[in-house]
Amino acid sequence: MKNSAISRKDFLKNSALGIAGVTIGSGFLNSATAAEIGENSLRNDKSKSYTLKNVRLEIGFECDGEEIIRTKTALFCIEISDGKIQKTLPNNPNAQAIDAKGLLMLPAFRDMHIHLDKTFYGDKWQAVRRRTGGVKGMIALEQQILPGILENSTYKAEKLIELLQSHGTSFARSHVNIDPTAKLQSLKNLQAALVNKKQGFRAELVAFPQHGVFYTDSVPYLREAAKMDIDFIGGLDPFTIDGAIEKTIDFTVQLALDNNKGIDIHLHESGESGIKTFEYLIDKVNENSQLNGKTFISHAFALARLEKSKQDEMAEKLAAAKVGIVSTIPFGNTIMPIPTLLKAGVIVMTGNDSIVDHWNTFGTGSVLQKANLATQLYGQVSEFGLSRMLKLATAGAIPLDDKGVQQWPKTGDVANIVLVDASCSAEAVSRMSPIRSLIHNGNIVY
Repeated sequence: MKNSAISRKDFLKNSALGIAGVTIGSGFLNSATAAEIGENSLRNDKSKSYTLKNVRLEIGFECDGEEIIRTKTALFCIEISDGKIQKTLPNNPNAQAIDAKGLLMLPAFRDMHIHLDKTFYGDKWQAVRRRTGGVKGMIALEQQILPGILENSTYKAEKLIELLQSHGTSFARSHVNIDPTAKLQSLKNLQAALVNKKQGFRAELVAFPQHGVFYTDSVPYLREAAKMDIDFIGGLDPFTIDGAIEKTIDFTVQLALDNNKGIDIHLHESGESGIKTFEYLIDKVNENSQLNGKTFISHAFALARLEKSKQDEMAEKLAAAKVGIVSTIPFGNTIMPIPTLLKAGVIVMTGNDSIVDHWNTFGTGSVLQKANLATQLYGQVSEFGLSRMLKLATAGAIPLDDKGVQQWPKTGDVANIVLVDASCSAEAVSRMSPIRSLIHNGNIVY
């Protein structure tokens, strides 16, 4: 009896429930449901198949005349197999299935601008140090502190990923330092973290010359990184840092073309140099159609300084070239013209950027909060406006199209799902409703 006895703690540790990484949160899982998930996760490990019941989905809009006043929802059963949504069925509350208890199902969130490779999160608290010398001053600071950051950056990246998961995010685009100080070590350490978290999280990586392409000689390291498992070539303020817009952009574009990568550059410059960088990069993308839809400008503060007519003109150019904007909403006193960009058809995404690091300690890890901030900044207070802003948290996917026709989920969609304690997406955005569960590629990870 002594040898065969096992505590509940050890059972959970060694069972599929532990393997699945499920966190039992208040308001979602009781002990019976936890047992159901444990059993289903065990089956999932073998057959990768399970069913959710009592899942709330949005099915349309309710109108008062021409005004949308409410989002209609109903309960369903969702069959998940091989990491995909296989069927959406009428609800059967008596089914032998994992009980979602009426929680709202939304597309899992995506943080499209973050630095997973350099954070203090999971380590000792450190406030931001006094800044001198602008971005170049911060580069000098990084050259001093990066070796220390890299000592346990894999562990801290994993803790940061867990924070994102707790806020409903299972995907990120992470910029990763490539420079003469970190060389390729920051990239390698982050890749190790992503391997460790691959069952519940995925990231695309940007080789980011944080210390400039030519200001410090990052060229050989960028060339080497471009041949590794990354997705984008990054950049940083080519005029301010490298002193040459054309030279830096030409190098970035050619490196992306030679290695079949996308482009995502940090552009903080808000004056004439910022606009010239916009225009030059758009011209290069138009000359190389394979970069359409694969080129992004992060921050892009120069747009906020333009008069309205010029904003409209630049938004049209961006949309025509399929160059996207990634904003951290807001950034100090800079209010980006996001409604203008969306109206023109520009791809707009958002992210947390810094989370507890030497640049900023205010990042929460929630992109739902970013969507909430956007609704407040731009006055999107209606049921319709709030529901549209959800796309900033999901990088585009929302349950209903503008006419109220259900467009998500569909059979065959990857089962990247978040269950939220809200009646509809408008409420979720407005109230930053609690995240109760996260499913990534069919794996219940939070």
